[in-house]
Amino acid sequence: MGTVIELEQVCKRYGRITALAGIDLAVAQGELFAYLGPNGAGKSTTIRILTGLTRMSSGRVRLNGFDIEREPMAARRQFGVVHQHLNLDQELSVFENMDLHGQLFGMERRSRRQRIEELLASFGLADRARTLVRQLSGGLRRRVTIARALLHQPEILFLDEPTTGLDAAIRRRIRAMIREVQARGTTIFLTTHQIEEAEFLAGRVAFLDQGRIVALDSPAGLMRQVGSWAIDQLREGRLVTSYFASRQEAAAFRSEDGFTLRRVNLEDAFLALTGRKVHPEEGR
Repeated sequence: MGTVIELEQVCKRYGRITALAGIDLAVAQGELFAYLGPNGAGKSTTIRILTGLTRMSSGRVRLNGFDIEREPMAARRQFGVVHQHLNLDQELSVFENMDLHGQLFGMERRSRRQRIEELLASFGLADRARTLVRQLSGGLRRRVTIARALLHQPEILFLDEPTTGLDAAIRRRIRAMIREVQARGTTIFLTTHQIEEAEFLAGRVAFLDQGRIVALDSPAGLMRQVGSWAIDQLREGRLVTSYFASRQEAAAFRSEDGFTLRRVNLEDAFLALTGRKVHPEEGR
């Protein structure tokens, strides 16, 4: 499989502040890649550069072989993007939002409308085609934004916090849809504050901290760097976690305090390798 997203020594500076400090990254065709980091780590800056909204200070980005700065129009046609904050026109219907998007990408009327019908059926939205967006629930609006982003059949789909603000049942459905989109061959670049989402969906995960990638591996590989088993304890009002390579080592742990034995998860790896937490409620 070829590389469809490529970043070479990408830097971004805002005056004396360095948001990105030399990012090198390659994402393969058909891969679902998760990009995680605490607030201020540089996730939003990276997404803005990849989608042409912000110019990098130095470096190079190619999307499906097209240089994002030298060939911006060709690069733009390679991807669809679902932003964290919904940007649908509230006063237009679902169909009208989709149709307008297709027109902006120069899609011919007949093929555009056929593609809209296919996507609405695929995403369980066929009966909502004439419904105004403002009348939809948050979960339905999110499904519309994903369907719209796929209208022009992009090679790459950028998902920026796609399940923020949704309840557990809707998050699960959206995740299933993301899996289905990847299964059709679309490359997906995901940012999320839901670390379990990355653990469930992604083939590889990058941890970003202070503008640098500090770890990159499969979820299982990242967790192995920490251990296989964890013990959580409350000590003087603080949660303290200890990691062990095997259950036998964990079972040999002795403490007068109560503790919980569990499997290591991706959040453990994130905390151990970045030393920081993700706080979705604080913004980005």
